[in-house]
Amino acid sequence: MHIWQFCLELETLMNQSMHEVIDQLHQDDKTHVWHHLTPGAAAEAGLPMFVEGEGLVIRDSQGKEYLDASAGGVWVTNVGYGRKEIADAMHAQLTKLNFFASSMAGVPATKFAKRLLEKMPGLSRVYYSNSGSEANEKAFKMVRQISAKHHGGKKSKILYRERDYHGTTIAALSATGQTQRRAQYGPFVPGFVEFPHCHEYQSQYELSEDKSYGVRAAQAMEEVILKEGPDTVGAVILEPITAGGGVILPPEGYWQEIQRTCKKYEILLIMDEVVCGIGRTGNWFGYQHFDIQPDIVTMAKGVASGYAAISCTVTTEAVFDLLQEEAGDELGYFRDISTYGGCQAGPAAALANLEIIEREGLIDNCRIQGERLLAGLEKLKAKYPIIGDVRGKGLFVGIELVTDPVNKAPVADAITVGIAARCKALGLLIGRTNRSFTAANNILNMSPALIATDADIDKILSILDKAFELETTNE
Repeated sequence: MHIWQFCLELETLMNQSMHEVIDQLHQDDKTHVWHHLTPGAAAEAGLPMFVEGEGLVIRDSQGKEYLDASAGGVWVTNVGYGRKEIADAMHAQLTKLNFFASSMAGVPATKFAKRLLEKMPGLSRVYYSNSGSEANEKAFKMVRQISAKHHGGKKSKILYRERDYHGTTIAALSATGQTQRRAQYGPFVPGFVEFPHCHEYQSQYELSEDKSYGVRAAQAMEEVILKEGPDTVGAVILEPITAGGGVILPPEGYWQEIQRTCKKYEILLIMDEVVCGIGRTGNWFGYQHFDIQPDIVTMAKGVASGYAAISCTVTTEAVFDLLQEEAGDELGYFRDISTYGGCQAGPAAALANLEIIEREGLIDNCRIQGERLLAGLEKLKAKYPIIGDVRGKGLFVGIELVTDPVNKAPVADAITVGIAARCKALGLLIGRTNRSFTAANNILNMSPALIATDADIDKILSILDKAFELETTNE
């Protein structure tokens, strides 16, 4: 046998062996893994198994490449895939000290807290945990304990907005304004009260000429406060820009009226920055676009870009002071713990992530590329009547699909699913409203990593154009 024949046979055997390994992994996945937000039939049919990523490109087990415009599917990978410097920072910390409970001090947690707070004037304390849901749970517990300590058990209610999403635990779902996400998981925690959305494209009000939609939508919150009783309401939780509920930007005047109302009734303002935080909107935090000052800010996802599980609940010094022990009140401090809030890898990864964003100018890049993406989407809107609205901030954009641009009726879920599937077949991963509402799962969303280039944005737009062409011509 010639050497070249031997090498060819060896390569064939190796390829066969690799295919067998991959096939077995797929079978084991079907047999053993319970996937998030995935119907059993879809999992049984077989899901892509992603195995490698670099920048905005991710590869599956079959070798197919995708441009990921979803930041890991759920707005996470802000600095992109394959960041060796973050992995190296985690490795160095884990081999030095991997864990001690956050009841004691830690070097990476202290360093990251200081650097983070430099980006958040007016806030001064960082409380660590693991996920966005948990970060919001901490905020809710703070509100409830302040109620018990300082208001005789009153001011315990927490308001939330229709269409906003605040997490997957029972308390976080109790504060979520998405009917399908809540369905079959009640009864919910008492004391959470919904008020109407601020989606101007789908305005629910008939307005006089002297009143803006933004002010009217914000006044809907005050109406609920007055109905419940201002002395019973302790906080309101809001996303600065509604994320999974449709990438809904607050209309002009909205946030100023919300802030005025909170101050008027001494209600804490909790800003859920789990999606928008750490650069996603072209600013360090979404609320910073709107000249408002929250009392509590929660964040997760982009804090470490998915390289570690970490979230933060950040407060003012005033909130911190309200939750300290006093003479005769040995239970008066915030008696909460998050086990993996003590994992040293999280803040080490977060610190490296923050340094990348600063060093590479990714906040500015996000703003510039976001403008390029929105401009391209406006051209697609002019081309395809099914696109009723495009909107966004930075690299956080949405496309609302309608049956008719005049009546603005949402398309059927199948249309949204179909366009996302066409994009995937063409090598582009995007997001969509997914089992969120009874009749309004009609928004596609995109959130490419903050490192996106002109070429990346142009490729996203080109594939979207092709997907809409195929969908609207039924090819």
